[in-house]
Amino acid sequence: MNRVAKFSKVSFDQFYNDFCDTFFENCDKPSKECVKGIYDEIKVPTRATVGSAGYDFYAPIDMSLVPGVEMKVPTGIRVEIDPGWWLACMPKSGLGFKYRLQLNNTVGVIDSDYFHSDNEGHIFAKVINDSRQDKNVFITKGDSFIQGILLPYGISYDDAADGIRNGGFGSTSVPNVVEFGAKN
Repeated sequence: MNRVAKFSKVSFDQFYNDFCDTFFENCDKPSKECVKGIYDEIKVPTRATVGSAGYDFYAPIDMSLVPGVEMKVPTGIRVEIDPGWWLACMPKSGLGFKYRLQLNNTVGVIDSDYFHSDNEGHIFAKVINDSRQDKNVFITKGDSFIQGILLPYGISYDDAADGIRNGGFGSTSVPNVVEFGAKN
């Protein structure tokens, strides 16, 4: 086995700011003491068995999703990954199979340089209950809800990437959306 990464928590200040921005954007922020209790109980991802490929991420809060509802979840976790590797994030198999809990972007891609971004490499999960049978999904704080698998990658012989990451999610993409069928 290759040992290529180390999980850790983001700083409390980073978690507090992201937690408040996510859940309390347009209302009074909770006290730091209240959020500190949530932060202190965040568990670093682990594998369940020696044969597990995925590292389980644990829910920092109770989550209830009715069909069609999505939620952005600040995990409180970051990962330092060796060059040439990336972390693929996806729903836990059982939750996806039983309840169609999905990640909104299907697979989350955590690059090795994300660790050094302005948000400390804070990993978020945007989950959606995609149930077509009106099944509510309830995830208890501390339960595993997504998993991450460390994978190697290669680059092309003519690769010339020289950019430096300076932001969080979507910071390496160009915001140029083209709608099919749109008239210019």
